[in-house]
Amino acid sequence: MTSKEQKLIFLNVIFATSLVIANVLAGKLVAFSENFVVPAAVVVYAVTFLITDIVHEEYGKKQAKQTIIFGFAAQIFASIMIYLGYLLPVAPFAQESQAAYEELLGQNARFVLASAAAYLTSQFVDVYIFAAVKKMTKNRLKWLRNNLSTATSQFFDTSIFITIAFIGTVPNIWVMIVSQYVIKLAIAVIDTPLFYLFTRKHRREQAQQEEHQQSA
Repeated sequence: MTSKEQKLIFLNVIFATSLVIANVLAGKLVAFSENFVVPAAVVVYAVTFLITDIVHEEYGKKQAKQTIIFGFAAQIFASIMIYLGYLLPVAPFAQESQAAYEELLGQNARFVLASAAAYLTSQFVDVYIFAAVKKMTKNRLKWLRNNLSTATSQFFDTSIFITIAFIGTVPNIWVMIVSQYVIKLAIAVIDTPLFYLFTRKHRREQAQQEEHQQSA
């Protein structure tokens, strides 16, 4: 197994893990101020878009879409296992643990639907915009395709998830959407150096290939 294959496996593992953790944290709302309320999952979920862009840049559009499908399968598997854990009889001396389990992991159908709809829409939007910008700029301006694809896809993700999961239960739902989107945009800008770091070898290899083609 080559180091590049190992890197792909590592990225897929982190991607799937981030998705599962994000779903666990999604039900907790964090208030930084009266008008700045976001789900606790906002930071860890934003990592998935960085990984999708890295996989796309390093391994191509087809592999990025495969990573998205693997992540979705991991989400479904985790949801099933969590539900089975909920169904198992609790020990008589640990009844309070069942309430804690339900509070932390007892996702209702609404959250599952919101997560699935937002995930599939936003991740595929990210892949297609990344590919379009990459083609339009003739493989230059890595920061542009990284940030533009993430900014657009995060808007879809935030709007879809918050609307389905919290409409009718949270006041000023648009405040939550804007708050979460602002944080995701900030994370997208901050993680740009990481995108360059994890794709720098690919860029060097590409430059060497171009030099070889020109000299041939």
